[in-house]
Amino acid sequence: MPAGHGHARGHGHDGGRERERDRDREWQDHGKGKGKGKGKGKGQKEGGMANGKVARAIGEVAYSLEDGGSLDPLMERIGDSRVVLLGEASHGTSEYYTWRDRISRRLVEEMGFDFIAVEGDWPDCYRVNRFVKDMPESGASGRDVLHAFARWPTWMWANREVVELTEWMRRHNDGDVQKKVGFYGLDVYSLWESMEAVENYLKRVDPAAAKRARSAYGCFDPYENDVQEYAMATSLVPTSCEDEAVAMLAELRHRAPEYREDGRESYFNAEQNALVARNAERYYRAMVRGGPSSWNVRDTHMIETLERLLEHHGPDSRAIVWEHNTHIGDARATDMARAGMVNVGQLARQKWGGDEVVLIGFASHRGSVIAGAEWGAEMERMKVPPAQEGSWEAVLHSALGRDSLLIFDSDEALTEPRGHRAIGVVYHPDHERFGNYVATILPHRYDAMLYIEQSHAVHPLHMTPAEDGEVPETFPSGM
Repeated sequence: MPAGHGHARGHGHDGGRERERDRDREWQDHGKGKGKGKGKGKGQKEGGMANGKVARAIGEVAYSLEDGGSLDPLMERIGDSRVVLLGEASHGTSEYYTWRDRISRRLVEEMGFDFIAVEGDWPDCYRVNRFVKDMPESGASGRDVLHAFARWPTWMWANREVVELTEWMRRHNDGDVQKKVGFYGLDVYSLWESMEAVENYLKRVDPAAAKRARSAYGCFDPYENDVQEYAMATSLVPTSCEDEAVAMLAELRHRAPEYREDGRESYFNAEQNALVARNAERYYRAMVRGGPSSWNVRDTHMIETLERLLEHHGPDSRAIVWEHNTHIGDARATDMARAGMVNVGQLARQKWGGDEVVLIGFASHRGSVIAGAEWGAEMERMKVPPAQEGSWEAVLHSALGRDSLLIFDSDEALTEPRGHRAIGVVYHPDHERFGNYVATILPHRYDAMLYIEQSHAVHPLHMTPAEDGEVPETFPSGM
């Protein structure tokens, strides 16, 4: 095992935050994000082959990845860390889901992690949370609950791989366990759904407040559940429904002691929906202005939600996060930083310190994926071509050529920025070179990585499987 891995990590250590400040200064010296990761870097030869120094450095941090037991070095690396973030290089690759499932099961069973929080909408994912905890009228099966996911891209969570996860979580929670593991959504898109959830909650616990909520949220009625129409309207005239969304969140919080008497969990769900409504309103207004602000609103909301979940589950709680690499990999080690963007991985390291947070990226050299040709288009099974010359995927293919687990240290040979593939829900395989590679300092962006030599498309519930056994930003970024 490479030196320095597997050491214990204590909670609440201020030294982690000090190291994060040192990390910022160190990465500036590396010139993070220079170029776009295209062509040949100084650590490769023609055809994207790794030279001896880079190949040796990769070999020193790589382990064979074959089954659940192959994850032992990763479990040791995670140690006592409080937050484990699991990425994906696309939203439609089966292996990314199945390996995150394997990792999550071990974290829950062996290390006592409390919940999984995903890149999904809060209301939809809370229905899954109710199912895995066997709450009243929560659904007969994971497949039924997930099949109800209606917002495009449905395949992100309505797929066979997530069904397997949720059915396992239900069985685990039905067993002899001291605490039930939860499933939650971190995202910010569900403006109308979250407002409706707040109103429904208040109708039950405080009818007078429900009328005030209906009046406040009525500000959005002229836009008929069309977030783009609302966003465009606010860009044309100096008006918005921001004050109304903020006021409802403030009212819920002001009356929290009273409402919690009805049930701590129910109140938390309602408060979170009010928070989503407030931040979704900000997100959609920022979206039409362009630039990094909408991205930053979204990722800041996700880290705020993650912090709330940890507080809700108690001071010793531990979290597993499932999101795209573009969210969980530290933005400071990519060209995202030059664009003024922050992300969940960066904010988590800064908030809790590097010793408390483990960032685990995913990558593959070639394969297939589920995606759409444009936003809202019918899902397709698309070919993922061999990785672009000079990219990290091409270098890993050359140096390893097999599924592998990499646990990074501070080897200078791997700190050259290279392109790292990122596939969103909208994908054009023939035009990858124009926007699907993010310049990345790999061991700074992640603490570890799972590399898949040849990956396969996820299996959506809303698509009929093909004869060969495989299935024939989300907004607006596709990540």
